Amino acid sequence: MKIYTKTGDDGNTGVQGNLRMSKSHPRIIAYGTVDEANAALGIVLTNLLDDDIAEILKRIQNELFLVGADLSNPNLNDIRNRISLEMIQKLELSIDKFESELPPLTNFILPGGEIAAAQLHYVRTIVRRVETQVVQLSEKNEINSNCMIYLNRLSDLFFVISRLINKRKGKDDILWKI
Repeated sequence: MKIYTKTGDDGNTGVQGNLRMSKSHPRIIAYGTVDEANAALGIVLTNLLDDDIAEILKRIQNELFLVGADLSNPNLNDIRNRISLEMIQKLELSIDKFESELPPLTNFILPGGEIAAAQLHYVRTIVRRVETQVVQLSEKNEINSNCMIYLNRLSDLFFVISRLINKRKGKDDILWKI
């Protein structure tokens, strides 16, 4: 089977339900940015990470694929491949677990430190961008609202894990100074 189909040469692409839409549609832009975040997360995973961190990041890679599938399906009556409240709760439990290892925040934190932490901060900013795109999509199209919640929690988790990577490697948070 060839990877190219030529069906998108006119600027349209297929989504679930045998629908076609412009590649500039907010739905396509949103799930394309989810793919970007997933690719960037793959770069983070090339680092030597603690097992608990690597395990959750690999799980999130699969979940991001599911976010893309959810966003690509405009038929909300089709309940297959949707982000669930349980997935959001797992993110919250992970945030709480990892945050318990960290000192409380007293300042704004700048991205940096260990390469994996800096890369994960970058992934966090991509997730923030896709969250904004999903909000824009939701203003004109009905979506599974769990996608927005999931993305919001995910960026929080990436922030916490970035700090945790630095702490475990003996690097202080980089504090914002004016």
